[in-house]
Amino acid sequence: MNWNEQLEKWLAFDELEEDLKTSLLHIQHDPKRAEDSFYKNAEFGTGGIRGELGPGTNRLNTYTIRKATEGLAKYIEDQGELAKTRGVVVAYDSRHKSPEFALEVAKTLGHHGVTTYVFDELRPTPELSFAVRYLNAFAGIVITASHNPPEYNGFKVYGEDGGQLPPGAVDQISSYIDAIENELLIPVSDEQTLLDEGLLVYIGEKVDAAYLQQLKTIQLNETAGSDLKIVFTPLHGTANKLVRRGLESFGFEHVTVVKEQELPDPDFSTVTSPNPEEHEAFELAIQYGKEQDADILMGTDPDADRLGVAVKNSEGEYVVLTGNQMGALMLHYLLSQKKAKGLLPENGVVVKTVVTSEIGRAIAGSFGIPTIDTLTGFKFIGEKINEFEKSGEYVYQFGYEESYGYLIGDFVRDKDAVQSALFAAEVAAYYKAKGMSMYEGLLEIFEEYGFYQESLQSLTLKGKDGAEQIQSIMNSFRDNPPVEIVGLKVSVVEDYESSKKINTISGTTEMINLPKSNVLKYYLEDESWFTLRPSGTEPKAKFYFGVKGDSLEKSQESLKAIQDALMERVHSIVAASV
Repeated sequence: MNWNEQLEKWLAFDELEEDLKTSLLHIQHDPKRAEDSFYKNAEFGTGGIRGELGPGTNRLNTYTIRKATEGLAKYIEDQGELAKTRGVVVAYDSRHKSPEFALEVAKTLGHHGVTTYVFDELRPTPELSFAVRYLNAFAGIVITASHNPPEYNGFKVYGEDGGQLPPGAVDQISSYIDAIENELLIPVSDEQTLLDEGLLVYIGEKVDAAYLQQLKTIQLNETAGSDLKIVFTPLHGTANKLVRRGLESFGFEHVTVVKEQELPDPDFSTVTSPNPEEHEAFELAIQYGKEQDADILMGTDPDADRLGVAVKNSEGEYVVLTGNQMGALMLHYLLSQKKAKGLLPENGVVVKTVVTSEIGRAIAGSFGIPTIDTLTGFKFIGEKINEFEKSGEYVYQFGYEESYGYLIGDFVRDKDAVQSALFAAEVAAYYKAKGMSMYEGLLEIFEEYGFYQESLQSLTLKGKDGAEQIQSIMNSFRDNPPVEIVGLKVSVVEDYESSKKINTISGTTEMINLPKSNVLKYYLEDESWFTLRPSGTEPKAKFYFGVKGDSLEKSQESLKAIQDALMERVHSIVAASV
């Protein structure tokens, strides 16, 4: 069925929700928008589905949410009655339609006799991961689009270990979803009926209390009565209550919340983007920081899995630390304090992604701790924790990725901005007790391990045409790989789609022991590197860069030169494909 026929099918459906029908009547006269809404089905990928809200098979709405849930329900039925009884935990964030979608999930699962535990109000993604384990559920779902713009929402699925689903389960669920012929006719049960039958259970404070209790286990030094001044913003999302309760339990008494961004707001009206990776998201927090003379500013994204931190630099101005920098500070503090207290296991391990700074490997190595790389995406770090737990080969210590995701305590199996906020505050308190700012602590780490600098460039290319342009970029680099850049030879090429690591100097080839992925990474002869990959959650091509130099200035100059040269080639490819 082509997109025109799909559009007509939806328009002819008498029971279509009124707001969707109204939207359809508007877009049916706009062929480009109509085609983009119906030219394909919303894809169930490694983390579930994420997309724009609206009518159509390629959008997030009641019917596509039911379709995705129906696929999961059939997968659960395959696992037997115990899986249905253990059930599914559902959480949701502050976005448009999030609570409504959460209920649709419960109504669809309940129709199949699957018990569903739904949070009574919005909750962070990491608490959903914790709740799956705490309630011994078979799976979890969180309705969120993380840090995407307001027009997006998503459907993210977790396995019984609290981590995102492994590829095998994703493939099985996808096959069930693909077999559904008409998403408009999926049967659901009534909310009250499910409540009466015990198939729908609302949860809340009991899980909060258990999660907060676990948060205390990551604290390495008591901070009771700490004079640290903290400004925190949840950016209109889910972290407000738990971060504040957690900071209080850690002994932090001077916490100021950005009032304008405290309450949930699906439009994220005070920011251009609710993403703590974007420095603009800290504008209000910086104003508060100046008024309070705060030591640390912290911001979480809407579903509270990412944490951004700003601290004063050498000139007394607030600067937003990168995810790599904050990760280095947390990691160094964690390992040094555990070593001092005799808590560092002989078989400890640190896990990071292939696009995360190499400074983490250098820090961990200085404590005798190995670092393991995974593909981009915290699900792969969660998988490693699960492997270590079963094999006993390693004891997990810390995991992080450059995109502001960190995990200290493995009672959660995804990046956790709540525990990261508490731990970041503890790190700041540690440096303040030494008469140092966190920024000075970072410079101290650079002096010891080298001046590592990294950056990320993103190119947003929306719709069907954009997807084709992104693939053109990847094809161009595969078919015509760069030999040198800014006068530096490319020494190693890693293609994660072919699983090959090619040393261009020796001519040798090794196999990469990671799942196949559309990622290219290039190392230069001076140990600099850059990576290309399409985003798995947004219509973007992403370009990562990393260098190491003898000084901050030299590193920054080298980083900019490599970045500018690469992006010039990328933009020429896009221009040629228009």
